[in-house]
Amino acid sequence: MTSASISPERDRLEPTDPYVRQQQTFAKLSDEQVERIKPFGSVEPLSKGTVLFERGDRTVDFFVVLEGSIEIYEHRRDGLNVFTVHGENQFTGELDLFNDRQILVGGRMGEDGTIIRVDRPSFRKLMVAEPDIGEIITRAFILRRVGLISHKQGSVTLLTMEKSADAVRIERFLRRNGYPIEILDCSAGACDEVLAKYGLETGDLPAVLIHLGEQVLTNPDNYALAEALGLAEAIDEDDLFDVAIVGAGPAGLSAAVYAASEGLKTILLEHDAPGGQAGTSSKIENYLGFPTGISGQALAGRAQVQAQKFGAKILLPHSARQIDCAGGTPFGIDLCSGKRIAAKSVVVASGATYRTLGIDRARAFDNAGVYYAATAMESAFCRDEEIIVVGGGNSAGQAAVFMSGHASHVHILVRGSGLGATMSDYLVGRIESSTNITLHTQTEITALAGGHHLESVTWTDNQSGKSETRPIRHVFLMIGAMPNTDWLEDCVGLDDKGFVRTGLDVVGDKAWQAERDPMMLETTVPGVFAVGDVRAGSIKRVASGVGEGSMSISQVHQFLATLPAPRGPA
Repeated sequence: MTSASISPERDRLEPTDPYVRQQQTFAKLSDEQVERIKPFGSVEPLSKGTVLFERGDRTVDFFVVLEGSIEIYEHRRDGLNVFTVHGENQFTGELDLFNDRQILVGGRMGEDGTIIRVDRPSFRKLMVAEPDIGEIITRAFILRRVGLISHKQGSVTLLTMEKSADAVRIERFLRRNGYPIEILDCSAGACDEVLAKYGLETGDLPAVLIHLGEQVLTNPDNYALAEALGLAEAIDEDDLFDVAIVGAGPAGLSAAVYAASEGLKTILLEHDAPGGQAGTSSKIENYLGFPTGISGQALAGRAQVQAQKFGAKILLPHSARQIDCAGGTPFGIDLCSGKRIAAKSVVVASGATYRTLGIDRARAFDNAGVYYAATAMESAFCRDEEIIVVGGGNSAGQAAVFMSGHASHVHILVRGSGLGATMSDYLVGRIESSTNITLHTQTEITALAGGHHLESVTWTDNQSGKSETRPIRHVFLMIGAMPNTDWLEDCVGLDDKGFVRTGLDVVGDKAWQAERDPMMLETTVPGVFAVGDVRAGSIKRVASGVGEGSMSISQVHQFLATLPAPRGPA
């Protein structure tokens, strides 16, 4: 790609824009590297205009240009827009070459030329066999997806009147899953022509236009949206996996990376987006190896790419409804979509659900003034307004520090007498030194008020009993979570709070009175393991979740080695 290939309205690039980093984003391979790729594919002469792939295709091939060029284009309201041209020794593709989702853009020969065509199975072999080439390709794919998102290329269009709860839900789902999105605010008649064109009224909003309106969805749920966009991959119910991992938080993603990299046939289920609660954190500063910090979404995105690069199949948005473990392995997992998958072992990493306020209308303003994440998306909603953060843990501290750079003022409400016992010292220090943050101890929210959106909050000092009502429209709840174990109650043993018991906590259960002792992360059912926040006694930190996820796979290997039948193909 050259600067000349950027459309006029996009020719002013920020220094952080991936399109500025052309040597990485649109890398040119050496002649020697190209020669090493040839045995994995076939060399083909093609004429100008030959379409290599089109938006909506799945499992497309990987192409390297030997002679001529390949044009990458998007479909826009004013026609096709060629925004990238790959020349000699450059290659096509972005992150969807690591999965079976529908691709976002099209590609065609820009002139007569010759290419190397590498099909999907051979592409995976190439990535493993040639790690230096794989590193170049992976880095380029990540940067290209960031470029598509930042330039809204290959995007869907979200029509909305205001930041309603459903509009926020749809936007968050798309952004957390790395999908380019263009938002049109239809207030004050700004979208009248668009609404008329697609037969929509303001009462139909929010609505999503897919493929420039070839398909119009009015207020779709996440699963319907994923199906329409091709984010939901096909499920073959005849497949037997070595391991099924339920939940794509740090623990689940870690388990998927290690399982797939060690040759296990791996499937990972996630009902929303990779990252879990950690994925909603604006910045994690105490995670090993990132001295300047990293956002939870970026960390989860990288882990997802790693897992897919090694061959893990990631299904979203798919949630587990129940597990059939009465007959032992293989285990059947019923999904809310009506499908069923089978696996020789299971890693439960389903995490926890955010707690809400125990007051009237506690859920009435979810995503319409009450939020459970504090990221760049939420910060745009409340710029230069007062906000409240409820909670005294690290998530609350990270949210308060981050939002203090956007809000006019941040109020932290905690029921305890301070933060020192529940929050890392570096965060306490930042909060205490900030002039833009006020800590209210022994204080809790006692009322929320508003129409379609939160308009005011009442909080009460539990010592004095004095209440105060403020015109605050944005509250961030970081007050812990309840384990997502409803789907497990008829299968594995839980403690009195609903967390999954493992290891020494299950010794003595009838399943463990015979052949062997349970492994550290094994549940009351042999072959079913639990990791991360859902596990009783776990440390609720990203690093510990990642550690448990990786450790679980060594125990999965030990369990699979005890099975009489040989393992399926990896």
